[in-house]
Amino acid sequence: MARLWHAATLLREHRGDGHIAALVAAGIGETEAHVLHALSEGLPPEKFGRVHHLPADRLAAVVDGMRVRGLIDGSGLLSDAGRETKERIESITDDLAAAAYSSLGPSERDQLIADLEPISAALNAVGSR
Repeated sequence: MARLWHAATLLREHRGDGHIAALVAAGIGETEAHVLHALSEGLPPEKFGRVHHLPADRLAAVVDGMRVRGLIDGSGLLSDAGRETKERIESITDDLAAAAYSSLGPSERDQLIADLEPISAALNAVGSR
């Protein structure tokens, strides 16, 4: 179990590092990243757990800045450019994360997925996300 936990942690951190690189390359800052994610999930930023605690004026300034950059439309939703930016960041993140699995052959990757599916299903069943 300790080896599995450590391996999963390494993979998560590797993916996270790539995600940070993709965000930086897209010019998306820390709070903007959370606002972008919240809006992509259909949540208003002020209700999103990672930024809901911010002073209202600070969060509004971030949202306004993203609106000026064309990432958020006049109704407070992601604009087409905002959705494209989010999709591009996620695609780059996926591409960068893939290198960690390149040493596995197709059947090994299939076996890894099969081995992890029951664990994933158990976590999803209890609301872990």
